[in-house]
Amino acid sequence: MSVAQAKNNTKALSVAEMMAAITDMQPRLRERAAETKQLRKVPQASIDELQDIGFFLALQPKRYGGLELTPQDFFRMQIALAQACMSTAWASGIIAVHAFQIALMDDRAQQAIWGDNIHTRVSSSYAPMGKVTVVDGGFKLSGRWGWSSGSDHCTWALLGAIIPGDGYRTFLVPKGDYEIIDTWQSMGLQGTGSNDIAVNDVFVPDYMTHKQTDGFACTNPGQALNTAPLYQLPWAQTFIRVVCTPAIGACKAAVDLYKHAVLNKASGDPTKLAGDTQVQERIAAALNGIDEMEALLFRNFDSMMALVEAGKTVPLEDRVRYRYHASLVITKSINIVDSLFEVAGGQSVFLDSEIQQRFLDIHTARAHVANNPTSFARNLGGVGLGMENGDFFV
Repeated sequence: MSVAQAKNNTKALSVAEMMAAITDMQPRLRERAAETKQLRKVPQASIDELQDIGFFLALQPKRYGGLELTPQDFFRMQIALAQACMSTAWASGIIAVHAFQIALMDDRAQQAIWGDNIHTRVSSSYAPMGKVTVVDGGFKLSGRWGWSSGSDHCTWALLGAIIPGDGYRTFLVPKGDYEIIDTWQSMGLQGTGSNDIAVNDVFVPDYMTHKQTDGFACTNPGQALNTAPLYQLPWAQTFIRVVCTPAIGACKAAVDLYKHAVLNKASGDPTKLAGDTQVQERIAAALNGIDEMEALLFRNFDSMMALVEAGKTVPLEDRVRYRYHASLVITKSINIVDSLFEVAGGQSVFLDSEIQQRFLDIHTARAHVANNPTSFARNLGGVGLGMENGDFFV
């Protein structure tokens, strides 16, 4: 099927229609929660619905049938998905954000991915676990990578490695050249299918790689053809948000579940009653924390989009600060969900507890390196004191 045929077979929804469709999908995601957990990956029915809605096309170039939505609209959708199922929001959001990175690559890479099918999906694992040998026309790549979320639903993978003397790149590899190893037995985010990827001495052409230096300096080859303001944003600013933003939706769900328990279930514990002042204070703190996280998320992207739409670059100091903001989302979300879970009552300890699932999902997300604020705090503080930036994924 040609790109033109694929475009003709895709009816693009407006942002409002996409949001309405995701809202309509939420009850079905909740109904599939047990199946998602048992399968240890997002059910195919959910993937099919998200494809029909156009979610995976959100950040894809219009040249290849995409929608080129703003990050703000994309993350509103991811939050809405996470209110029903954080695993689905996590895996599908990561898959969808890869379209943004591929749009920054050489057009031959974009053609390889979307030339025959605009609905081609790509997974990733960015940790520099690969061994690279430089050969004529490209590289030989070997290694094993973990946490490749949604990989069972993808036919390509972006894999990280360091080229000796040249620095970090991501390598775009087709499914026939890698093996998915079933390792994802986790305490939370069980449905993300974040299995391992193994590659053994595979050739990757130079044009099928993306340099970290290009992503940092916004000198990506794909920007010559994909000229929308979206693609003038630093690549890292979009990716780092995709692995923390689902927690905001999970926090919203935890608040709703806790409010329902307080208002609708009799208890011999007076601290669970709606009139108890500590219950009210916990809910107030949770609602306020969610507002703060969303306000920073959208303010930062509003600021960045305004700059690139005006033909300006995002200052490095802002990028470092925004990186730190993103790294704090999971810590703040843990504070919210822990405050609610510790007084959620006896039913919360059973394995089918919905509020327990949010507790486990958010705590599991903290294990992702992007959600550890320590190094980002030090970098922000150092830059604020006049030192050189030490993070090139900002």
